[in-house]
Amino acid sequence: MSKKIFIVFGHHNSHKSFNASVRDTFIDEAKKLGHVIDLINLHEEKQLPFFDGSGPSDQVLDYRKRLESSDILFMISPCYNLRATAILENWIDLVLAPKWFFSFKRIVGNWGYPVAGAMKNKKAIMSMSYGGNWFSIQTWFQNIPFRRIKAGVLKLGKMNTTYIRFYEVLPGMTQEKFDKHMQKVRKLVRNL
Repeated sequence: MSKKIFIVFGHHNSHKSFNASVRDTFIDEAKKLGHVIDLINLHEEKQLPFFDGSGPSDQVLDYRKRLESSDILFMISPCYNLRATAILENWIDLVLAPKWFFSFKRIVGNWGYPVAGAMKNKKAIMSMSYGGNWFSIQTWFQNIPFRRIKAGVLKLGKMNTTYIRFYEVLPGMTQEKFDKHMQKVRKLVRNL
């Protein structure tokens, strides 16, 4: 069954980077299977301002409308300083924000629980690439982007989340390792 996939690409090099290869391989495989793609390359879009307390702009409202009509949200970023790129983090802060993405049900005082909003039960995929090996990332750095984005933000919106990770993504990566990473992307698409 054909799905509409909203892709948010958060790498500054939208043409020749590992993350661009992830995006392009994903799109190529998805189109072969009949899926529809709605892509935003954040560095090629009008830059969103940082949150200043004002309401959502027309650009943010447009992103939300496009997300509501999508079946899957796919975010792609390298890991910089134990976070997704600043441009993607800012997009998350502005677009996946209360009260559209989630709100809080107050029980007593400041105690309560999150209530999912417009994206509840939709699929989210977060792709992160790391320069280090899996052992050091998962042991010493405690998967900080994983915890913040998947187990934090996306959980607040009650999205069904998949997290795909790529380790040892360095300029000297072997072709064999690169090909294995791209096979992982193709498998991800076939399992949607």
